[in-house]
Amino acid sequence: MRDRWLKRAIKRVARVRYAADLKLTRMIQRRRIYRLGGACNRCGKCCRMPMVQVFPPFLYLKMARWWIITWHRRINGFEFIREDRKEKTFTFRCTHLDIRTGLCDAYESRPGMCRDYPRVLLDTTDPQLFDTCGYYPVLINGKKLSQALDGLDLPEAKREDLKRRLYLVD
Repeated sequence: MRDRWLKRAIKRVARVRYAADLKLTRMIQRRRIYRLGGACNRCGKCCRMPMVQVFPPFLYLKMARWWIITWHRRINGFEFIREDRKEKTFTFRCTHLDIRTGLCDAYESRPGMCRDYPRVLLDTTDPQLFDTCGYYPVLINGKKLSQALDGLDLPEAKREDLKRRLYLVD
């Protein structure tokens, strides 16, 4: 189910806009706290049910809601599953994911949100990645904190648990 040339072109334009928005947002926000460690292990969990955070009018205005759901269905190949008004998200199922291999059949033309995952989570104060994900957040300036923990009189297991929970493990 690879994308045809027109859909790839539309996705390319959308990706440029997404990248510009992302760059502007990251420039406005404070500097990054985490960097990304690890590598993709192709578990596919992030692709099975992508969640899209939406601006509140998309939840309540029927036309706006229809527009965003239709866009994701027609352009990105996402099938709408549910909405969560509390979290302000729409959850989809990606039709491009091959469950057996964990690979995307439209990898070259995948949407910006797929390209930026899990980096987009690093903008949060407590990035929660999937348990099976090969990526993990690492505190950028965590060396001093890690050294301070090493200097404390703590059992080794407790120290390692603290380092893991504080994203100090690289």
